[in-house]
Amino acid sequence: MMKTLLMTLFMAVTAYAFTIQNGMTARSVRTANQFMPLRMSEEPTKTEAVEVDPMEEAMEEIDEETRKQMEKARRAQELREQEVFMKKSTGKHKCTNCDWEYDQEKGDSMMIGGMIKPGTQFSDLPADWRCPVCRASKDAFVEVVEEIPGFEVNQGYGFGTNSWTAGQKNLAVFGGLGLFFFLFLGGYALS
Repeated sequence: MMKTLLMTLFMAVTAYAFTIQNGMTARSVRTANQFMPLRMSEEPTKTEAVEVDPMEEAMEEIDEETRKQMEKARRAQELREQEVFMKKSTGKHKCTNCDWEYDQEKGDSMMIGGMIKPGTQFSDLPADWRCPVCRASKDAFVEVVEEIPGFEVNQGYGFGTNSWTAGQKNLAVFGGLGLFFFLFLGGYALS
């Protein structure tokens, strides 16, 4: 008898906890010896999200000095993007298959079976010419170029040194320093 009473009480509590109200299920929460049904909201809450750019908020809070520094950094980035490296042809073309270089000053007459004389431009080679090492076609060659640093519009200024490559500039600077050092030590030898 006690078993059936407990079973009936359990079923009554369970049925009350999961009753359907307005087409939705409700759960119950027990607080201070009573059951309170929880109901789902019939209308979803609408929260209007206002899009605010976080950068604009941050810019308003920045002091004048920081704003000037950010403007200078932006201007420096614009100048870096405008810098165009001038490319200077070396007169050499490299095979992408075997890394053999065709030098227009040498031709390929030094190779076995080579018939191209020195001084022949790569563009003047016959269409059926092939790499003497790996037999790749003329299309497999890429031109070897050197980059000249600096703005392209400034290459004509100065004593002609603006159009030098990085290697030529390094040679001039460090060669000049070496010459100065040699002359400086030579001055001590005179006395």
